[in-house]
Amino acid sequence: MSVDQPQSLHSLYHHHHRWLHDWLRRKLGDSFLADDLAQDTFVSIMSANASDDIREPRPFLVTIARRLMAHRYRRQLLEASYLEMLSCLPEAMVPAPEIRLMALEALQQVDKALDGLPPQVREAFLLAHLEGLSYAAIAERLQVSTSSVKQYLTKANRQCLFALAV
Repeated sequence: MSVDQPQSLHSLYHHHHRWLHDWLRRKLGDSFLADDLAQDTFVSIMSANASDDIREPRPFLVTIARRLMAHRYRRQLLEASYLEMLSCLPEAMVPAPEIRLMALEALQQVDKALDGLPPQVREAFLLAHLEGLSYAAIAERLQVSTSSVKQYLTKANRQCLFALAV
């Protein structure tokens, strides 16, 4: 089934939306969240302008939905970690709600940028920026050379810079 034409996307949606919603509801235990993720799945297909033939629509939809669930879960963890960190600050140092929202949005953009990177590049970035490790310590932890760490961090920093600039 090709989804490069509106009719094909409509057909895919018509034939599989209810099934996907029910699958998500069973997985998540939340009908409203299942509604959101089912809709996001079809929006993702539409945004990607998928033009390849979809031979097995349900596994295809499940793959996209699982990815969206993982992204949502990671965003929730990121937000919870940020809010927990804020709760440890003295009240005078807690940023205003607008600043908190901007910081969360920036964190989500960085997370999304890092998501597209190889695991070692992502881990090197996190070790450098969250744990403050040196190139040598990161190289030891990842069992790579310091020049590899430098390349990893250059790639990750560039990716994040571009993500935040957009």
